[in-house]
Amino acid sequence: MKTLSAFLLLVICASWVMCKPTQEKKDRVHHGKDLSDHKHDDSNDFQYDHEAFLGKEESKTFDQLTPEESKERLGKIVDKIDSDNDTYVTASEILAWIKIVHGRWVSENVDKQMLLFDKNHDGSVAWEEYSNQTYGHLVGEVEFYDVHDKDTYRKMMKRDERRFQHANKDGDMIATREEFTAFLHPEEFDYMKDVVITETIEDMDKNGDGLVDVDEYIGDMYNSEVDEPEPDWVKTERKQFLDFRDLNKDGKMDRDEISQWILPHDYNHADMESKHLLYESDKDKDDKLSKAEVLDNWNMFVGSQATNYGEDLTRRHDEF
Repeated sequence: MKTLSAFLLLVICASWVMCKPTQEKKDRVHHGKDLSDHKHDDSNDFQYDHEAFLGKEESKTFDQLTPEESKERLGKIVDKIDSDNDTYVTASEILAWIKIVHGRWVSENVDKQMLLFDKNHDGSVAWEEYSNQTYGHLVGEVEFYDVHDKDTYRKMMKRDERRFQHANKDGDMIATREEFTAFLHPEEFDYMKDVVITETIEDMDKNGDGLVDVDEYIGDMYNSEVDEPEPDWVKTERKQFLDFRDLNKDGKMDRDEISQWILPHDYNHADMESKHLLYESDKDKDDKLSKAEVLDNWNMFVGSQATNYGEDLTRRHDEF
């Protein structure tokens, strides 16, 4: 019966371009204003750097580009980053670029969502418009064989409604474009901080005590279905929890500790990434990058694929 239920859900979702709720685990706000869904581990790959530098759009790749083509188009991006035209790029110029790219990704994502949900074309999205489009066909007249599926979506709808209310400052349940942006990308808005923390706890807290212990923390990212030793990265995450997440050393993360983890006050991902890219590419250690230095380290910036904003390298306009 579960197979039939899953099949029905798949068919319905396929006929609905964007039927997934905002709270699906893979879409959950988890690390605040981070720049990539990948771990920042250059010893493994440069996917974090690619997404940070080029933006987020996971469906876009340019594996078809040769290294020569990638370098040529990266060179055009370097010219654009060099805002003062002194033939060098600094950390501040890279930072400005990363902010522009990330902001553009957010804006374009919101544009697509507005087209989908703004049914009366008034430039805003009412909760009724959003909920009908996202959940109406799932919890309305359609009866699933697996009742759990419907109950799950009803819970997700309540969570979305709570987030929508939080984003909707004037309480009229009609979101302006800015409010709808806060609903879709709450990590970008300070006033959405509480709902981000609440959702994170709800997703990780399995015993319902309102806190996140180390097993819940690890279980959110790793679930071994066989009896095998934990990978080294999981052991490292356990140590991270004990040393840096659980600040008061009571064995659990409370709201304040989770806030420090996912929305730290003293850590700016874009700033750190711009300094990282400069440090790793600055061969003569003059605190700035020539185009040659960037191109010599092209694999870190773009590599043979960039899973987000690949169009920055494939657009053939004179934009660059």
